[in-house]
Amino acid sequence: MRKTKEVLRLRFELGLGQRQIARSCGMGLGTVHEYLERAVAAGIGWPLPGGLGEEELEAKLFGNQPVQGGTIRQRPEPDWNTIHQQLRQHRHLTLQLVWEEYRQANPEGYRYSWFCERYQRWRRHLDVVLRQEHKAGEKMFVDWAGATIPVYDATTGQAWPASLFVSVLGASSYTYAEATRDQQLEAWIQAHIHALEFFGGVPTLAVPDNTKTAVTRACRYDPDLNPTYQEFAVHYGMGVVPARPYKPRDKDQASYCTSLDMFDAS
Repeated sequence: MRKTKEVLRLRFELGLGQRQIARSCGMGLGTVHEYLERAVAAGIGWPLPGGLGEEELEAKLFGNQPVQGGTIRQRPEPDWNTIHQQLRQHRHLTLQLVWEEYRQANPEGYRYSWFCERYQRWRRHLDVVLRQEHKAGEKMFVDWAGATIPVYDATTGQAWPASLFVSVLGASSYTYAEATRDQQLEAWIQAHIHALEFFGGVPTLAVPDNTKTAVTRACRYDPDLNPTYQEFAVHYGMGVVPARPYKPRDKDQASYCTSLDMFDAS
């Protein structure tokens, strides 16, 4: 909700100036001036009439307006989703230009301050997600995939628990998987070599999770790589950038985690 009631209280009960009110309420000076103008135009003073809540006050100042014949006309509500998409697609488009188009199509529409406030309020309800875009040959995501899987000996029929190494190219989701005897460093390095041979090239970066095989000390900003793993990367001319701890979106959610879930389920 707007801070309309607080603006009126600070103005008429405490006698503060508009600049002081703006600082106190964390809003622009123009917005405070507009609120006070609307209150005067609507004949609303202080204290407020009994039973007049914040929603009713907002409706009187910013909502429906009477027109000829005594009927009530509802101001057209902007399509916030369409506006949001337009702002994302056109880098030079501003909210000011969008509002001007809205007012041209709806001369009785809302003012710019209301328009901006409502749009920002609508945006706060969006789920903020970082969508990663990968360049071809840039990143190779690697990790051990979940629990072990049973591998049966063709001769004896006995099963041994195998760890599953998975490597996924970020841009294409091209996937390589290999069952290993364990999750020790030798198996980790050997699986990397097999993955590079399978892909037929070396990416710019390898992005492991913070598995102990690859990272000896997990840190959000400065993790310590296993020295052998570091030497392996130098030998092949690629870098290693571990994902930050507890930040799954550092990894490719579209291909990497989907592949791990698929192998876990199987």
